[in-house]
Amino acid sequence: MGDVMIRVPAEVRDRLAVLAEARGSSIRSIVQEFAETTLTPEERRERAERARAYMAEHFGHYVTDEEAADVRRKMNEAVAVYHRRGKGTA
Repeated sequence: MGDVMIRVPAEVRDRLAVLAEARGSSIRSIVQEFAETTLTPEERRERAERARAYMAEHFGHYVTDEEAADVRRKMNEAVAVYHRRGKGTA
């Protein structure tokens, strides 16, 4: 495995260090996890299509574009609330 140096502002480095310490991990592990788990827009579209196909096949429900858009809107609203509240503090 090759190493790569990534330059980030000091605030980002410090935040990553805090996150790593809180998880009992390392910055390297956090960055690796992010890269392995974050989906590209194309990967998200593919997963959405697979989910639609699964719903149709197993439950007989065909998700319309309007239903999908409504769910996306609700998820975006939930994420916005989460960020406004300080990432999870109720």
